Amino acid sequence: MVFEVRQPETVVPLFAGWQETCIWSCLQKIMGHLYVTDTDRPQSVMAILGDFCFFAGVPDKELVSFKPQWCRNNFMIMVPQTMQWEKQIEDFYGERAKKVVRYAIKKEPGIFDKEKLQKVVGSLSDEFCLRMIDEELFDYCQNTAWCRDWVSQYDSFEQYQEIGLGAVVMKDGEPVSGASSYSGYQDGIEVEIITKETYRRRGLAYICGAQLILACMERNWYPSWDARNKWSVALSEKLGYHFDHEYPVYEISDYES
Repeated sequence: MVFEVRQPETVVPLFAGWQETCIWSCLQKIMGHLYVTDTDRPQSVMAILGDFCFFAGVPDKELVSFKPQWCRNNFMIMVPQTMQWEKQIEDFYGERAKKVVRYAIKKEPGIFDKEKLQKVVGSLSDEFCLRMIDEELFDYCQNTAWCRDWVSQYDSFEQYQEIGLGAVVMKDGEPVSGASSYSGYQDGIEVEIITKETYRRRGLAYICGAQLILACMERNWYPSWDARNKWSVALSEKLGYHFDHEYPVYEISDYES
């Protein structure tokens, strides 16, 4: 059987050295869920937050095949700690599991050049304006498919206001690009950047990212970045981040237990 973890400290050692803020969110009981098959002496653990699922410890088929009842996702990104976990995922999901590469970005508090970021924000064309995500924009994003991930992991605007943050470029009263918190953890956020397709390649994501970093600096938060592709890596480096390493994940389609 699979059980939800009520005392996160019991599984902290299984995630030792893993620099993933979604895991930290779960361990800090801020967002997400943790699951084990043994509550007394857990040897394996699954952390799940939004579209991401992390496996650590001794590979366990029961955890790999488990989908919580509350989860309505049809798609999941599974992140294995070891090659043994990779095999468990491949064996269970078969053709539904597509192995791809993601790119970890170094977490380096204090590295950002405030003056440079301010200049980036100041370069926004007069045809656009910048706006932080307020309650009106929060509701808009919840009901708009292309930018829903800016706020989708938050149960309410009140929760977002407390542990989330976002900067949006507006055009004619509607968002066209934005950088927001996919999730929150103690003293930081995980950055999610999206630009509407017709407004891409105009530097808007760069400006949104700069504004979000500046807003985080004001709160003494760290804006953690993890890249899905090399374009995202390049954008992060323009903003002051540094690439760390590649790592494998599995994109699971038709996600079900």
